[in-house]
Amino acid sequence: MSALGSDRQRVSSGSPFEATFGFARAVKVGRRIIVAGTGPVEPDGSTTPGGAAEQAERVCTIIVAAIEELGGSAADVVRTRMLLTDPEDQDAVGAVHARFFGAARPAATMAGVAWLCRPEWRVEIEAEAVVPD
Repeated sequence: MSALGSDRQRVSSGSPFEATFGFARAVKVGRRIIVAGTGPVEPDGSTTPGGAAEQAERVCTIIVAAIEELGGSAADVVRTRMLLTDPEDQDAVGAVHARFFGAARPAATMAGVAWLCRPEWRVEIEAEAVVPD
């Protein structure tokens, strides 16, 4: 039994980083779902081709799938953090974020970073959701 009790659930997206770095894509404890920083990784482990918008689309798809697997939805998202390697990408990533999470209007942070796990990644996003009782 974990220190947080027996109600802890985890999901994996299949990213090679999960096993290598020892983390879960998402963890649910009680009504709270926390989704780890998610990069644009395709099912075969490759990076999503294209620019920041295409990568953000893939990232948000992975995030929503993880939340849904744990019994939530995009409407339950209360917090997101968007990490960008190029400030020029903020409008493109913001537009994708709005399509996925705009109805929920989560508290959100967008910040610039020097690098992400792979040099071709332009965006990484993490999210938190609270599911209804």
